[in-house]
Amino acid sequence: MTAPLRLVHGAAALVAAGCLALTLASGLREGGVALAFGVLIAVGELTRWGAAPGRQAAPLGAAGSLSYALLGADAGRPTQHGAAQVVTVVLTAALLGAVPHIWSGRTPTRDHLARRVLTVGFAAVCFQPLYNRGVFDSWDGPAYALLLVALLSLSALCDAVLAAALAHFRTRWPFGPLLREELHGLLGIGSAVCATGAVMALGVAVAGLWALPVFCLPLLLTQLSVRRHAAVRATYRQTIASLARATEIAGYTPAGHAHRVAALSLAVGRDLGLTGPELTVLEYAALMHDIGQLSLVDPVPAGATADLPDEEQRRIALLGGAVVRQTGVDAAVAVVVERQADPCREQPVAARIVRAVNAYEEKTRGTGPEGPLRALEELRLGTAGDYAPEIVESLARVLTQPRGRGESVPTGGGGRRAALSDPVRGWVTHG
Repeated sequence: MTAPLRLVHGAAALVAAGCLALTLASGLREGGVALAFGVLIAVGELTRWGAAPGRQAAPLGAAGSLSYALLGADAGRPTQHGAAQVVTVVLTAALLGAVPHIWSGRTPTRDHLARRVLTVGFAAVCFQPLYNRGVFDSWDGPAYALLLVALLSLSALCDAVLAAALAHFRTRWPFGPLLREELHGLLGIGSAVCATGAVMALGVAVAGLWALPVFCLPLLLTQLSVRRHAAVRATYRQTIASLARATEIAGYTPAGHAHRVAALSLAVGRDLGLTGPELTVLEYAALMHDIGQLSLVDPVPAGATADLPDEEQRRIALLGGAVVRQTGVDAAVAVVVERQADPCREQPVAARIVRAVNAYEEKTRGTGPEGPLRALEELRLGTAGDYAPEIVESLARVLTQPRGRGESVPTGGGGRRAALSDPVRGWVTHG
């Protein structure tokens, strides 16, 4: 773990410990309110689903946590709980809701808990001390509602920055694209979380705790729709991966070649700052980059197309693009497959990545310990015309970057170290 990650986790642990100590010293206030919000947050954590390795999605838990942080009254009666109690209740409920996930082996990451503690603590510190001093007593109607929405939006923005920073520290991917991806997420489920948090805080202030199950129902339905959409996307990707394996089953390419190229291409794309739909297109194109070989009468030896004449490479690429178009996959994927053999300067970025990574994987196949370095040197020598220099250098950075826990370079049977292009668990995560 890097020093910045330790710093963030240490800050979150320090905040949690301080809030727990203050709450124990002063006692729990409005126990019924704390219990109701704690149950809501725990249920939200129970319904959490994995968005990607190292990332968890718990919109109901997040909305309940932020709502409790900005709660000013219960059925017209002002509350007296402070920011310390908010953090204590939220963390306790989050840990209780995580017990079944821990039991089944899906342990919540420290990043997830650190973000929750720091974001909720920020929102509570901005609101609770001022509310308890009566600063907002004269705020009513639209002004008070706008105040809650503004604080929720600011908290969500801080959480996005923190999430991007943690991902940057852990993966070494560029911070800017990671932040853009997090901000883009705020337009979807993030906006629903903020809206639900504001509505629940306002509803409880007027109608009491009965407002919690009523106003959390729309978010539950939204979460169900998002999960179904994610399941459809996962099925779609599995279908594409199955199509890509057709070349392996037919004996045109070695087993696992398409998966290795896709995994390494995604890592290079991340390093270059690609996000969202660009990564999806890149992954699908990398998985299907060799599908044109199915149209060949005589298979290419070992499926190695990087050393074929340019015209033959273009013919196979065009055949592959035609096959991809017939499958109904996004036309952008077919374009990348078709243009992976074009002159380097005329290729889109995704095609440049697939071409360089495919060549690297083919050149390291069956080589000894010096194979990866020799393959990189050959790619660097080919940057005058065949490969883009920035792609080759990005590939070199990806191959030399230290991985987080569980992301070390794998070994083959009998402890033999596998090629650097072999995928590590968690690389193919997009789409």
